[in-house]
Amino acid sequence: MTTDQPQTIDGEPRDTEPAPPPPPLMAPPPPPAPSAPKDRRVLRAVLRWTAAVVVFAALGTASAYGITRMERTDVPGLATESDGRWAYPELTKPPLPSGSPEPFADTNKAGTHYADLRALLLPAPEGGTEDKALRGSDGWLATKDFLAEYETEERDEFRQELTDNGLRHIAARGWTTPDGTHTRVYLLHFDTAAVADELYTDLAAADSPGHMLDGSEVLAFDDQYPEVARADHVERSVYVENKPYGAEQVRQAYLSAGDVLGVIIQSRKGAAEAVPFQQTVTLQSQLLG
Repeated sequence: MTTDQPQTIDGEPRDTEPAPPPPPLMAPPPPPAPSAPKDRRVLRAVLRWTAAVVVFAALGTASAYGITRMERTDVPGLATESDGRWAYPELTKPPLPSGSPEPFADTNKAGTHYADLRALLLPAPEGGTEDKALRGSDGWLATKDFLAEYETEERDEFRQELTDNGLRHIAARGWTTPDGTHTRVYLLHFDTAAVADELYTDLAAADSPGHMLDGSEVLAFDDQYPEVARADHVERSVYVENKPYGAEQVRQAYLSAGDVLGVIIQSRKGAAEAVPFQQTVTLQSQLLG
């Protein structure tokens, strides 16, 4: 017998339709990925051997402009911790006087470095003992002290060349590192880039320098120097004292950068290593470029 009444269990109505299945269990959301650590001091310490800062915006005397970083792999031999490179402090170019152009701006036809030349000198690396004698008077070195780098019979002729080309002043810095490498950097300032470049052409001959350094044998053009280590707007000629040499080996570079002629000399008992020399030349070129 049929009935329209719902079926019951123990007096309670019972649905004839089956109950819907329970919703499937949902997996908990994955934990958020850890954020990158904010403290980059370790990375900065690894890269501080060559001084990386932002591209400059010249906004007057309160604005400094920076150097483009040279990565370790930009110079062959600078890829590992044990290759002998030096740790330099962070390098920043000094501010330009208000309204003054960069040395290689289109509006600066004379290639003038308006920044203080003494502030464009490469600082000593960590552990280097500065040669206070090269500070000169108020940071300017006497011409005779620069010429003392050259053989005695070369000095009078070289002095006359500098005089004839209107040498204004010389900024210099030197240091000795714990391994005994003695570095000297000289920046000679002239009136125009044309004058400095002409003198550079006379001094930086293709096979050997125009004047011999005191106490060294003949230096030859260093054809092992990496081309990738060049800096924009800076001409460079590098030389090395080949065997047989005396108690020390000498390396030398001439730089032409606008109205500045740079001279870099490194010497070391036994052998002057290539990597610190390349590093020094490249970083000084970046400061001038």
